[in-house]
Amino acid sequence: MTPEELTDRISSAFPDYGITCQVDKGHAVAVVPIDRLIELLGALKGESEFGFDMLMDLTAVDWMERAPRFDLVYHLYSVGHNHRLRIKVGVEDGSPVPTATRLWHIADWFERELWDLYGIKFSGHPNLKRLLLYEEFKGHPLRKDYPYDRRQPLLEETWPVRDRQARMPEGEKIHRP
Repeated sequence: MTPEELTDRISSAFPDYGITCQVDKGHAVAVVPIDRLIELLGALKGESEFGFDMLMDLTAVDWMERAPRFDLVYHLYSVGHNHRLRIKVGVEDGSPVPTATRLWHIADWFERELWDLYGIKFSGHPNLKRLLLYEEFKGHPLRKDYPYDRRQPLLEETWPVRDRQARMPEGEKIHRP
C-alpha cells in the first residue's frame, strides 16, 4: 500500500477523530488530537486492515515559541503489510500524555527517555523515572530553554563501589587514571 493509499484509508476509517493526514517526503503522516491518541493507536494496532504491530520509535520536537510547544512523534510499522506511519500529537508544556505502554511494552523505555530529556509526563506510566541521566540531574537537557552552560551538582564518586573495592585482593582492584 502506498503512503497516499494509507492516508486515504486512515482518513476514511476514522472520520470523527479529527485526524489530518498527509504525505510528507514520501511518508504517511497523521496529525491527531491528544484526546483521541490512545484510542487511535489501539485501533491501528488491532485492526487487521492496518496491523501496526510495532512501535519503532517515539520522539519529540521542542518548538519552544509555538503553541503547543512539543510535537510528540510516534513511528509505527506494520510487519504484515510492510507499511509505516508517523503520528504527530501536539502537547502543551506541562500537559500529561496518556501512556502507550499497554499497547507496546517498548513504549515504557521511549516514554521514560522523553520524560528524562524533554520533561514530557505520561499519565498512567508504570515506572516514569529517569532513564539516561542520574536522579539528581536538574532539568531536561533537550528542551530548547535549557541553558547550555548549566552546571550540575557533583556526585560523590560511586563507581567502582568503594566498599567492594576495599575488600578485593590488590590484583583484582580496578584502577582508573
